[in-house]
Amino acid sequence: MSWKPKATLLLTLVIGAMALVGTAIPLTDHPTFCAGCHTIAPAYESWAKSSHKDVTCVACHVRPGVQGWLSDKVVAGVRDTAIYVFGAPTDAHNLRAKVDSGVCLSCHRHILRVSETAPRDLPSPVNEVGLVMKHRQHMEAFSVRGQDEGCTTCHAGVVHDAPIKGYPIVIPRGHVSTDSQPWHPTHPEGSYLRERALNDCFRCHDGKAQHGGKALDRKCETCHIPEKISGTLLFN
Repeated sequence: MSWKPKATLLLTLVIGAMALVGTAIPLTDHPTFCAGCHTIAPAYESWAKSSHKDVTCVACHVRPGVQGWLSDKVVAGVRDTAIYVFGAPTDAHNLRAKVDSGVCLSCHRHILRVSETAPRDLPSPVNEVGLVMKHRQHMEAFSVRGQDEGCTTCHAGVVHDAPIKGYPIVIPRGHVSTDSQPWHPTHPEGSYLRERALNDCFRCHDGKAQHGGKALDRKCETCHIPEKISGTLLFN
């Protein structure tokens, strides 16, 4: 075979591969593609009802850039497909998916200024309980701890959990473990989702863990505006 037929064949293969990739990328980027896996279906259903229903799966679960795309979409996608077809998929209640904080902050960077916002400007319902969450300080503390923590350490359920205790949106319940009306999530006993749902601020603010040379105390005024602290507001 002369070089011309070889070049033609190579060019044809390259064009075909590019066309295949060009078709596959937008197809696999769509949330309905993810929902095609029965293990992911519950996550798709919760996403469709969430405040992030207009944000695609890959927008959160795939980091920007070539490295993020190759690692989070190509490599992870091939691995997950192989497990789905040839292996034993993880139960839906035990799925663990990481969302990089950089992805969250690309849309929500203003949240780092929440502790600098006047109490009257805090969004409902956190305004009602006088919550002032120092997001920037927490992100700095997570970085110092070096335990791969970030936005989803507290907000892991924002898309795939349901609001609790009458809140219109999914926000962390800071003291579930000591609440006078404890929350009983519907996730199966022993599942990762149940464990995650019942985690609260006291897992770090236990009076023992330290940051900056000071113990992370459990006092109400650590997170709440003093004049709004009351049994009715904090434990309803």
